[in-house]
Amino acid sequence: LWMPNSASLIRENSPVDIHVGWNKTQWLRRHLRQAHIHYKVLISNLQTEIEKQIGYRSSRMRRSEFQYDYEVYHPLEEIRSWMFEMNRTHPHLVDLFSIGQSYEGRPLYVLQLGKRTRPFKKAVWIDCGVHAREWIGPAFCQWFVKEALNSYQQYSGMRRLLNQLNFYIMPVFNVDGYRYSWKTDRFWRKTRSKIPKYHCRGVDANRNWKVKWCDEGASLHPCDDTYCGPFPESEPEVKAVAKFLRKHRKRVKAYISIHAYAQMLLYPYSYKYATIPNFNCVESAAQNAVSALYSAYGVRYRYGPASTTLYVSSGSSIDWAYKNGIPYAYAFELRDTGYYGFLLPETLINPTCTETMRAVKTIASGLLKKCTK
Repeated sequence: LWMPNSASLIRENSPVDIHVGWNKTQWLRRHLRQAHIHYKVLISNLQTEIEKQIGYRSSRMRRSEFQYDYEVYHPLEEIRSWMFEMNRTHPHLVDLFSIGQSYEGRPLYVLQLGKRTRPFKKAVWIDCGVHAREWIGPAFCQWFVKEALNSYQQYSGMRRLLNQLNFYIMPVFNVDGYRYSWKTDRFWRKTRSKIPKYHCRGVDANRNWKVKWCDEGASLHPCDDTYCGPFPESEPEVKAVAKFLRKHRKRVKAYISIHAYAQMLLYPYSYKYATIPNFNCVESAAQNAVSALYSAYGVRYRYGPASTTLYVSSGSSIDWAYKNGIPYAYAFELRDTGYYGFLLPETLINPTCTETMRAVKTIASGLLKKCTK
């Protein structure tokens, strides 16, 4: 299942996106016809689409920032080199540090962006690549850094944001899973941790947070895509980010997590249908962000509480961030709505990132004003 990502989330009259092995297609078509379920084939050969994105590797190996191609997907090693390069070439605005190690021992790098003006600045956290197969996420985090640094001199709006706020950018949250999605299974979602007594690996890093952990919308079975893990913060990646955010909770005013796909902007709660206390401020910021996004290419995003707009899920990072005192917590579900799904073509990286940039800048700018709603 691509969307929703677990059978328990399938609802009457709502579409389902499913990826089927070539040897099962005739069987499935027959059953769908017998059940009078309307269907259409969106991608007839997944393998050729995958190869478009990971083939012709040599043309991508552009190392210096001057030639780095932001309109292709990059494997983990290239993103890591790029982070070092950003740190080296922009010493006054960028600070690179590691907040811990992944299950397989890879460093968890975060880029801090912002002018070192005063010690106590409000901050915005942005993570990408929580789910390995959502490649547009890390592409957006890199795009955000490029745009912020390139427009710092020319545009007063961006200069104001970087002077008054710090941005913590984590381009690849789930480093092990992301690497695995390049090397072995393009549609891998979870982390890569081993579960004793089970052959299945990995935990859904967006069901592993210590907030209503493993309740509705999460699975207790290690082989499921929405497996919540053996206990909250069992995943070193989740634990490291939670520890960092707890440490800086007084300064971090917005938490933004970039996912795909659905074209939505979601905020708490995920785990219940109740309304958050500062709903008016959070909703109005979301509305402004979605309007700014629409202004680029006319792409429409739905926005609202995650539970009613997408589905109920427990142990999510936005609920955790909100419960831990971060007043604005958002999850973006970027393009598209299922035509390409996780295989968003590289030609759409630029427009997707351009419009999303407008939305994120709108949310950040809103933090500089007092919400009176």
